[in-house]
Amino acid sequence: MRNKKVNIFLSVLVLVLVAWMMKGTFSQPGIEHLKGEFIEVAHYRNDNNTGPIQHVFAVTVKDTLWSEMETYGKFKPHHKGGNTKVYFFKKGSVVPTQLSPGKVNFDPSYNENCIALYEKSAMGNTSLTRYPFK
Repeated sequence: MRNKKVNIFLSVLVLVLVAWMMKGTFSQPGIEHLKGEFIEVAHYRNDNNTGPIQHVFAVTVKDTLWSEMETYGKFKPHHKGGNTKVYFFKKGSVVPTQLSPGKVNFDPSYNENCIALYEKSAMGNTSLTRYPFK
């Protein structure tokens, strides 16, 4: 009889712990919780899976919330040895819809509309550059 009570208690305890962990797992903050109304307009990822993987994003944002932009950049995928760039543009401005690999990722005519660049390098170093083309 005593053994049955211990088993029931342990079973209930395990169920409560599993439910608590599941709640924590599925209620983590994400991009949708950020204040800047971020909208991804374009994305480029190179097809080379054997070398460094490069991600480039063009994103519109409602306001120049620098800390929110940096947090948004941290949410974007990054691969060891690869490079991730997120170009931010003010909502309503002209934004590139085609991105390419390399140092120049879009037509230079869009440079004046770019308000920030978040970059995570192959070594894992991050930076947020305000008005990178001025």
